[in-house]
Amino acid sequence: MKVDVAILGATGMVGQRFVQLLSDHPVFRVAELCASERSAGRRYEDAAPWRLGGDNPMGGHEVRLCEPGAVRSRVVFSALDSGVARTLEPAFRDAGHVVLTNASPFRMAPEVPLLIPEVNPEHAEWVRGKQGYIVANPNCTHQALTLALAPLHRRWGVTGVACASYQAVSGAGYPGESAWDMLGNVHPHAGDEEEKVASEPKKILDAPDLRISARCVRVPVSDGHLVAAQVQLAEDPGLDAITEALGRFVGPYVLHSSPRPLIHVLAGRDRPQPRLDADRGGGMAVSVGRIERCELFTVKFFALAHNAVRGAAGGAVANAELLAAKGLL
Repeated sequence: MKVDVAILGATGMVGQRFVQLLSDHPVFRVAELCASERSAGRRYEDAAPWRLGGDNPMGGHEVRLCEPGAVRSRVVFSALDSGVARTLEPAFRDAGHVVLTNASPFRMAPEVPLLIPEVNPEHAEWVRGKQGYIVANPNCTHQALTLALAPLHRRWGVTGVACASYQAVSGAGYPGESAWDMLGNVHPHAGDEEEKVASEPKKILDAPDLRISARCVRVPVSDGHLVAAQVQLAEDPGLDAITEALGRFVGPYVLHSSPRPLIHVLAGRDRPQPRLDADRGGGMAVSVGRIERCELFTVKFFALAHNAVRGAAGGAVANAELLAAKGLL
């Protein structure tokens, strides 16, 4: 039998991604779509015009009010904005729900696992024995970077990273960035992305002394965050060993949403590209290219992931699959 789940903030872009990814999932069944009072009681297709490809798989479903007392499913996926999530997610947790969140407020809380299931599945054990809890997936900007750093850190130790992101406009949701701001333009990210990129990988990799210097830029691309990284390793194994470690890396659990291969190492000097590579592995794979000697550090490369799938809804779904595999649901 499948596990019934609810989606909080189902009318937004990340909420729609949850609906899309869970519509025919082998473990989970979407039983409830939840949103604000403005949408509650309406048909989903009327409350939220479908912005993704294909048909809306739950268009006729009635939207429920996004409150703990109105939601029956124990497992809830949160696509709430950070301001709303800060209040509502603890309320769901305290009511005994398992909250798998894409929002940022509790990522760095010491009791909250910040999971990439292929990288730090052992952190899921922090919630064992709890009735209600929050599990967070990381900021979308650095997920490709952190997945690429993981096999290098395990084998040789990563001591420093300098990186710059080229971030798709879908990361801002819908309607997101204005066309006037983005057409024929790029601009430095106005939010706190750089602080998140600098801090969150340390928690995921159990590397409190890791130093990361980040610059984040929004570019006129639909989907796919590209990161240029220069990485310092504690020892230099050579480019062949680094390339082999990246290409062989997979998670310890076989999960429906975790593709194999997990990291696609691309040979072309013009790859990875968002248009050509963001959808690899159903949007859950990472593409790495231009693995080269760095003049200042040990190695440099480009890493790309789909920000709305691996970096958002798909990451949370994979976290839920990990919890199920470990018997934590």
